[in-house]
Formats: sequence, structure tokens, C-alpha cells
Amino acid sequence: MKLQKAERRRAKIRLCLQGPSGSGKTYSSLLVAHGLCDDWSKIVVVDTENHSADLYAHLGVYNTLSIEAPFTPERYLEAILLCEKSGIEVIILDSVSHEWDGAGGILDIHGNMPGNSFANWSKVTPRHNSFVQAILQSSCHIIATVRSKQDYVLTDKNGKQVPEKVGMKGVQRDGLDYEFTLVFELDIKQYASATKDRTSLFIDKTATKLSENEGRILLGWCNQGAGSSTETVDFSVAIRKAKGLEELKKLYRENLCYQISHKGEFTARKKVLEAEQSEKLFNIFTH
Repeated sequence: MKLQKAERRRAKIRLCLQGPSGSGKTYSSLLVAHGLCDDWSKIVVVDTENHSADLYAHLGVYNTLSIEAPFTPERYLEAILLCEKSGIEVIILDSVSHEWDGAGGILDIHGNMPGNSFANWSKVTPRHNSFVQAILQSSCHIIATVRSKQDYVLTDKNGKQVPEKVGMKGVQRDGLDYEFTLVFELDIKQYASATKDRTSLFIDKTATKLSENEGRILLGWCNQGAGSSTETVDFSVAIRKAKGLEELKKLYRENLCYQISHKGEFTARKKVLEAEQSEKLFNIFTH
């Protein structure tokens, strides 16, 4: 046993998008995935939704891998392993609800087992746990979508009570959301709110439609910490070498993935350049 100082290392994101049908889980996942890797060919959608991922082929030439029933944990494990071996950078599991509540999923397997129901959980739980560990230990970024049980609430619109579809509890084993770095809840209007956020980047922020920008921000967070590549170090040098405010602004606008991780460096360099600019103007008017 050995004590050591806590140290944040480079990470792969574990992102969960949860919402009812029609909330834009697949579409949002693809946009965030492209922000994470900037290469459609490095993205794969593991599709359990009857080829629904093909509906967004206009976005880019990404990969799909269809899984049909039975939706056993082992089939998901096989898909993740295949993606890793194929050089994929972002795996979208769309959706993981089938592993729990689909044909051949955990609940289906358990319901068809003979004998004591309580004792049978000790046989199926390890299979589900292996599925969770495959997500946590993958060398790829993982984005998982989870269906929400649908319900309707009455909302007031122009003085009339109109039923509106809302997302409720996610269709997966209780506690799965704790395993993810970040969980977004999507509403029927496709707006996302962070309900769990270990990155502290999105919690308590106004609900927004997810885009490539969120992916780039997450990539910047993933690249922080010990073991960061020389690319991050080189970017710090680039900030210090910016010769004017316009050059610094251009560097900031074109590198969304570093805006948060290098905010302090951008601010410091801005102050230096502003001071230099003020000094030049002063010299012009006094000579």
C-alpha cells in the first residue's frame, strides 16, 4: 500500500444522453461525437433502434453497427471490442436500454430462468456488471443513450390545458447514471440539462441544444491533467507568442476545445497585449 497525491489524468468521456422518444438523443450524440474527434470516419453508432442511425447520414460519413435481438450484455461487449480494434475514437451506444429491458436483455433473461427469482439475480448481475465495466474501461470515448419512460403532463398554452410528452425515469438498471462522467437529460424540444456532471462544465447551466461545441469543450476537459500530449503544451506556447489582440482572439475562436482549459492563459496574455497597446498609443500621442 502506498499513499500518493491525487492527480487528474487524461480521460475518455463517458457521456449519457437520456430522454423520451423524439428528444434528439441520436442526433445530439452524433454532433457531440464529431466535436470530440473532428472526424466522422472515427465515429460508430452501435444501433439497436432498427437502423435509425442511418437517418442522419447527411451529417457525415460515420460508421454504423447494427445489433438485433437478443440484446444480451455479451453482444454489446462484442460490439465495443470490435470498435476498439477498428481504430474508432467515439462509440455511440444507441441505446443501452435494450441491454436491460429489450428482447434477450437482462430482465428478459432473468424472467425466463427457472428456480428462485432472488437467487437468479446472482447469476445475471455479473453479466450486466461486465457490460458496465466494458463501458468504463474502453479506450474510446463512449456516448450512451437511454430511453425514458414516457408520461404526459398538462401545460397551459394560450389559456388551454394541452398534454405535453415528458421524459421520466430512464429504462436501465437503477444507478447506472452514477457510472457516467456526465449525464444530460433531453426534453421533447431537444434541450439538454446536465443532471450529473463530474466535469463541472455544464451543471446549473441553462438548458441548451447540444452541438459540436459541447464535444470540443469536453475534449479540452479530457486532455487536461498528467499525461497530456505535447499538443497542449504547444498551444500554451502559441498563446504566449500571440503578437496582438486580433491574433489572440482568432486563436481563441478557432480552438473551442482549449477555451476552458486555457482560460487563465488567454486572460493573462490579453492583459499583457492590452498594456502593450496602451503604451504604443501613449507614445504616439506624446511624441
